Amino acid sequence: MRNLRVVFITGLSGSGKSYAIKCFEDLGFFCVDNLPIALLPKFAELCTQSGNEITKVAIGIDVRERGFFKDFLNVLDGLKGGNYQIEVLFLEASDEALVRRFNETRRPHPLAKDRPVADGIRVEREMLSELRKRADKIIDTSSYSVHQLKEVLEKYYLEAEGKRLNITLISFGYKYGVPYDADLIFDVRFMQNPNFVKELKPLMGSDERIINYIIKFQDTKDFLKRFYDFLKFLIPLYEKEGKSYLTIGIGCTGGRHRSVGVGEILKKQLEENGYKINLRHRDIDL
Repeated sequence: MRNLRVVFITGLSGSGKSYAIKCFEDLGFFCVDNLPIALLPKFAELCTQSGNEITKVAIGIDVRERGFFKDFLNVLDGLKGGNYQIEVLFLEASDEALVRRFNETRRPHPLAKDRPVADGIRVEREMLSELRKRADKIIDTSSYSVHQLKEVLEKYYLEAEGKRLNITLISFGYKYGVPYDADLIFDVRFMQNPNFVKELKPLMGSDERIINYIIKFQDTKDFLKRFYDFLKFLIPLYEKEGKSYLTIGIGCTGGRHRSVGVGEILKKQLEENGYKINLRHRDIDL
């Protein structure tokens, strides 16, 4: 295997590719945006000839590049066959989020300059469907701020000697949809709901009073024990397989009480076992 890691950053227009490239620069990657497809093999070869000077490269690729769909997948296969360490990161977002972002910037969609933004989004999704299937990692940025996106990219791509599996816990409300990037989903709607207790309803699930309420029930105690034991069994297997990150979704009805409380409890348990945990309460303020 050649000593060159190449991450292709692609996806839907407006999903955060330009900012992602800046994040990769901060992570120590040599970054290039919209390099002509035909030059990719030569570029990779030149990087390997630099000795150890360039070992990590991030390349932004999108539909503006001439010959994108005709040539890119073939070039991708050729680079993989050349023993380069190739990864494809695909960024996307919901139609609503993309339309809002284009409206905020007052820029037309690159595939619908004289038509509604929604038309361009629809066409681009269809054009990128095959590439999306080939992606090594797909990130839905709909609910991410630029700071959250940077945090996620750091979790996935920051290299550190001897690091353990990076684990992200996401609490969410089913009424707002399941997080797209979760590897595992757990439903905690069976638990007693603090939302129906007058003095607890205004509180957030991270409040100690909410946590004390949900764990006083035996069903919750049994679940938490089995949940933690399951992860203790599963996580070492993921690490052995070489997985570098794991995203776990924990859902209740509104994403404000039970799922948040369980996330807080699980974060504490896993950190006590030496894991680095990123906890995000997606819907707590909705």
